[in-house]
Amino acid sequence: MKRISILKPEESIRLDTGLLGELFMELGANGAEDVVCRAIEELSQRLTEAERLYQSAAYSDLRKTVRSLVGIADQVGMWGLARGALHVVDCIDRGDPVALAATHERLLRVAEGSLAAAWDLQGLSV
Repeated sequence: MKRISILKPEESIRLDTGLLGELFMELGANGAEDVVCRAIEELSQRLTEAERLYQSAAYSDLRKTVRSLVGIADQVGMWGLARGALHVVDCIDRGDPVALAATHERLLRVAEGSLAAAWDLQGLSV
């Protein structure tokens, strides 16, 4: 009998607390929390849309939606999320459906962890 391995990938999630600290210094606690909260909301909406577009194989629209994640993620120090989004865009541009499937799933894992980490920072001064 052959052994079957079940892979359960985990992503290391890190937020740029230095950038978040700068936001808190520049905008104050309320302003920075507002920026982070709006970013979380916008990222969540776009990720939901990206999943719908991926499932319907609307790759041109998926590319636009995922590409738009980069600027938002960069604004709040979610470098892993931004990098994952760029990898998805690259797979779409190369027309590589196998790599797209893998990078899309990775993007969702990184996004889930990044959004949770950012949410956990709500109310904390960095």
